[in-house]
Amino acid sequence: MIGRDHKLPIIRQCRLLSLSRSSFYHRPRGESAENLALMREIDQQFLDTPFYGVRQMRWHLRRQGHDVNVKRVRRLMRLMGLMPIYQKPNTTVPHPQHKRYPYLLKGLRIERPNQVWCADITYVPLARGFLYLVAIMDWHSRKVLAWRLSNTMDVQFCLDALDEALDRYGAPEIFNTDQGSQFTSWAWTERLKQAGVRISMPLGECMHSPVGNRRQRALHGQYLHRTAMAQSQI
Repeated sequence: MIGRDHKLPIIRQCRLLSLSRSSFYHRPRGESAENLALMREIDQQFLDTPFYGVRQMRWHLRRQGHDVNVKRVRRLMRLMGLMPIYQKPNTTVPHPQHKRYPYLLKGLRIERPNQVWCADITYVPLARGFLYLVAIMDWHSRKVLAWRLSNTMDVQFCLDALDEALDRYGAPEIFNTDQGSQFTSWAWTERLKQAGVRISMPLGECMHSPVGNRRQRALHGQYLHRTAMAQSQI
């Protein structure tokens, strides 16, 4: 760009490139040792809780003894390219013509694996777009049984995850989901019926999670976040 040994003086080169002379002489400083330590702490925590946003991360750092404000944490997380996983509101879109199923878990004691499974679709923001991630979990053990990524909300990636879970772990007694169109579709419900699974759906669009949405996102992140980000770069 601008060369000190060029025949044109530096001030002339700066004018031709619409740059101020001060910007040429400015040399940006690297991050301080304190900020580098904060970034290491943020990175380590984000691997465990990839659903943490700026405010949650700030509280974590303060609990570790770091006196930081939201603005500073936001800048460092942006610098590191960290964006939390979260559930986008419209991942649950009912289909008006699909059959609804009763909610079977009210008053039910869930005491063993393969008694109840559930599925959830999570929105994963990336630097250049986003992906949808479906995860199938055992309600009792809280284990992620299978998962798939997709850039669309069609039912096929949900079926692929379901088939893998059934092949690996057998069929549950009950499968509980929200009333999203993927889970009320004929392809999904017929696959469950063929496996002898009873279908459960809560009233409305609220998903009754086995461990709460916050914990569910933590489980998703623990098992899936690194792989999702890596596959998005392929």
